[in-house]
Amino acid sequence: MALSSFLPSIILSALLSAVGVQAHGIASAIVIDSTFYDGYNPSYQWKNPPPTVVGWSVPDDLQNTFISPDKFNTPDMVCHLGAKPAGAAAPVKGGDIIEVQWTPWPISHKGPVLDYLAKCNGPCETADKTKLNFFKIGEAGWIDKASDLWAANVLTNNNNSWLIRIPEDIAPGNYVLRHEIIALHAAGNTNGAQAYPFCFNLAIDSKGTANPAGIPATQFYEANDPGIKFDLFSHPTSYVIPGPALYSGALPVSQTKPGPITATATGIYAFTAAAHVRAAVTTPAAAVAAAPTTLVVAAKAASPAMPQATPAL
Repeated sequence: MALSSFLPSIILSALLSAVGVQAHGIASAIVIDSTFYDGYNPSYQWKNPPPTVVGWSVPDDLQNTFISPDKFNTPDMVCHLGAKPAGAAAPVKGGDIIEVQWTPWPISHKGPVLDYLAKCNGPCETADKTKLNFFKIGEAGWIDKASDLWAANVLTNNNNSWLIRIPEDIAPGNYVLRHEIIALHAAGNTNGAQAYPFCFNLAIDSKGTANPAGIPATQFYEANDPGIKFDLFSHPTSYVIPGPALYSGALPVSQTKPGPITATATGIYAFTAAAHVRAAVTTPAAAVAAAPTTLVVAAKAASPAMPQATPAL
């Protein structure tokens, strides 16, 4: 093996080993209707060619780090550090449930879990993240005060996974799903909250017509919002979930442990739904020619290794 190709592997291995003790987590994949879609892993930047996945790339996130409140108004708040659009999208229908898989999330990192959608008005694979306007489709915070159970703890206990239901009334098209944990273990300190946003491209097929108004992710939170500057250890009695109001068409979902995975897929390019709604999105001919246009599903694949739930301390 040539030294030039061997060194990146050594460097990456050393980096990942060095931060393993302090690692927090990344949203690494999604599952829709028992089909697994790979997200992004920073190690992919050393693959040639890098794999085409539905998760937005965050090559700068080698240390599984976070976005601090003083960076909430920067582009990194949209989909994490230096995020760039994914090369494919996962097909899903209005009303479907999406499972987001995480690498192991520390039980001590309590906080809310929030979910947003933004319509791309074209292929999300070429979207400008600074022009995306998100509306909130899911939120959960302090679930049970008696046991001090937070949404992030529920995620950990359910094999590091979180379920999201797509609204049924939204118009079909290409959307970015923004999924986020805000860790509050240090949020009693100035600039102590830790936001972990990750994004995935979705091609949503729906009979709905709603086009909810949204706002840029850089306008979601302020450093002194009560749900951001929050001291877990001062015996609080309530918690205000941060961010914009929940979309009126948002649908509830019961958080349970994930079911088995029966197939894997690479995704599609932009919107290729049924003919009765396909005209809702215009895809440039050149873009279609340059990318896959059909869903590629593997024949009954073995389920990827699921991370084990972190035991409660």
